[in-house]
Order: sequence, then structure tokens, then C-alpha cells
Amino acid sequence: MKIAFSPCPNDTFVFHAWVHGLIPGAPKLDVTYADIDITNYLALQPNGPEVLKISYAALPWVLSQYALVPCGGALGRGCGPLVLTANGSDIDPAQLAGKRVAVPSERSTAYLLFRLWMAQHVPNGVEIHVMPFHEIMPAVRDGKIDAGLVIHEARFTYPSYRLTLLADLGEWWEAETSLPIPLGAIIAHRSLDREAITRWTRASVEYAWTHPEASQDYILQHAQEMDLKVAQAHIDLYVNQFTADLGEEGYAAIESLLGKAAEEGLVPKVDFQALR
Repeated sequence: MKIAFSPCPNDTFVFHAWVHGLIPGAPKLDVTYADIDITNYLALQPNGPEVLKISYAALPWVLSQYALVPCGGALGRGCGPLVLTANGSDIDPAQLAGKRVAVPSERSTAYLLFRLWMAQHVPNGVEIHVMPFHEIMPAVRDGKIDAGLVIHEARFTYPSYRLTLLADLGEWWEAETSLPIPLGAIIAHRSLDREAITRWTRASVEYAWTHPEASQDYILQHAQEMDLKVAQAHIDLYVNQFTADLGEEGYAAIESLLGKAAEEGLVPKVDFQALR
């Protein structure tokens, strides 16, 4: 079975057991490791992988072909994307108007949250540049970009680039909605048995929690210049109860994000029954 997910620690932690044949009855996986901007578009290809990790922001475009798997993904609190600058934290967000802002993907949840936040704080808009997420902070530091929208372990490492926080979009979202942030979704082609995919994915999550040391070498093999302490902080932040089961709160968060985005014309309208 072909699967695509990022090389980030939360994904390799979640899928380690399945990838390494430790889940009884689960099929062998042929893994593509790719940045979220790539996996978001792989789901649109005629012969894309059967299972993928994509951004929730990309979900409206693929629901006709793929079903949402209710586990294995990333939702949470205190884990939202950050808007960073090299100009200090006392600038008015409105000063971003017309400036160059790097984002990791135009179909990422980070970008969707940024667009919703920007409608309130930077109504005149900015100049968007899409970059792989690991290139964004150096570009802001070196003055190639005026601000950067960052995700993942950048939350822990941005001070080392001498960057400052302009906005925590997770804090903003939680203040607006009281809901967790829907970041990354696991999807499975509708030709597959979704219940089986869910069972194998959940078993892989549970194995990871029961045997946390087993995946360390695999995680560090794929992490980009990340030590074990940072990788573990990344896992602790993004792998939580919603990774085991979306639950009603998880579905409410997804519906709120995609509903607000559709109202703003940022994504196609979603039939929320198709998510279940």
C-alpha cells in the first residue's frame, strides 16, 4: 500500500510501527516522505498514494476521492503556526501590508489561519511567497523576506535565528473559537476499507505510545538537523488525544475552520456529512 507523509517527528512517530511491520494484519507500506506542500497536491493526482497525510486546508479539494481517517493526524492546542519577523515584537501587524511573507504552502492550515487572521489585522494584504518550511526562518533572518509563517519545530527553534514573534495564530484561533487547531489530516482513498485503515493507524499510534524508545532512530533518521530533545518536544506537542481519535471536539474544530474559510471564499464549501 502506498502512503505519503512528512519526515517530521510526529508523523514518523505515529507510523513507525506500521512502516516496520509491527501491526498484525496490516499491509506492507511503500512510503513517500514529502513536505506538506507536496502531499497536499499528491492527493489530487490520478494515481496518488492510497493513504496520505495532508493539511486540513486541502481537504475540501479531495473529499470526493478520499475519506478522512479519524485518527493519526494532528490537532491540538498551543501548537499553532507563528508569524515571525526580524524587526522586533512591537510592530503593528498592519505594517505587514504589501510586505513579502513566506508561507509553507498555499493549501496548508497555517496559510488558511493566516488568511483568516489577516482579514482582521492586515486587510490590505501581503505579497505571498511559498517556500519549504525549513527555508523560511533563514530567509527572514537574512532579509530576503519581511516575515515568515512557520510551523512544526520552528516554534522551539526560532529564537536561535534571532527572530521575534509577531503573532501566534494558534492563540488567536483558540481565543476566537475555544476549539483546538486542525492541522494535519490522514486520508484514505474511498476504494479502501476505511475501518481497516483506521484500525491499523490507531494500532500504530498506540504502539508508539507504549514503546516510545522504539522509534527514536527512525525519527532522527528523517528529522532535519534536529536533536532528540527538540524532536521529543515536537512529538509531545502534536501527538495527543486527537491523534488517537478525533472525537466530537475534533470534528467541531474541523467544521469550524472549513466553514469559516468557505464563508471567506478561501476553500470550496464542504458537506460535513462527508467527513464522518
